[in-house]
Amino acid sequence: MESCLNQEGQIDQGVDWNAPWLDPVRELGTQIARSADWRGELNRLARIKSLLTLGRLQVTFAEQQELPPGESYEAYISVTGRVPTRDNLHDFFNALVWLTFPRIKAQLNALQAQQIAHLGVGKSRGPSRDAATLFDENAAVLAVTDTPEGRSIVDALRNHQWNRVFVQDRTQFKQHAGVFLFGHAIMEKLVRPYKAVTAHTLVCWVGDEFHSLPLVEKALFLDAQLALQLETQHLVPSAFSPLPVLGVPDWWSNQDPAFYADTNVFRPVRQR
Repeated sequence: MESCLNQEGQIDQGVDWNAPWLDPVRELGTQIARSADWRGELNRLARIKSLLTLGRLQVTFAEQQELPPGESYEAYISVTGRVPTRDNLHDFFNALVWLTFPRIKAQLNALQAQQIAHLGVGKSRGPSRDAATLFDENAAVLAVTDTPEGRSIVDALRNHQWNRVFVQDRTQFKQHAGVFLFGHAIMEKLVRPYKAVTAHTLVCWVGDEFHSLPLVEKALFLDAQLALQLETQHLVPSAFSPLPVLGVPDWWSNQDPAFYADTNVFRPVRQR
């Protein structure tokens, strides 16, 4: 992956910080991107926020070359607290997610390190590690009110009833649901957005008051709630459902019925 730094050492790859999908990481992202020592700024903020692994080690963003040859990335983080970080957007967004959702990231790291210790590093990851990787790289959290309207939204999305949820019931979706990107790989893809970008969504049930909270408080709530889910529930790939993210209301222009009728992107549910 190519470096994302300009001659001044700042993050410079044409990130549109006004994009709605970057709402949760915008403030930190713009602050870090302006810094001439972006990794140093990451670590300053990590100390302020007391970022910790599940083993209570201080999280530090280190040079990539610190990772010993043959050492597993997740296992290394678990035993040292040091996150090997390259000068590219993929790792930059990964660091932003650590700063924004630290408890979820710590749980995912512990789960992946545990699976590596148990199964080793091979071609087959196993379902739990597969699910953790999907979450880490490509997930979006669907925060939905635990109401009949919210359950209707989840049911429609799981059954790929795109027109119903995004056209017919669009106002209901905007009142009862919110989408929060978590995966750093999908954030990287959306630097140059294209219609087919699709997230693996995981539902987080919330109360009616959630959608009126300030953005920072929403992130704190989701971080705590999803970290608890990861701790207490067995994560498997089937827990996720697909969501073409540019279909989220107001995340793209010209979201008319024809936009959602594109079955190459908004695919019908697969018949078994």
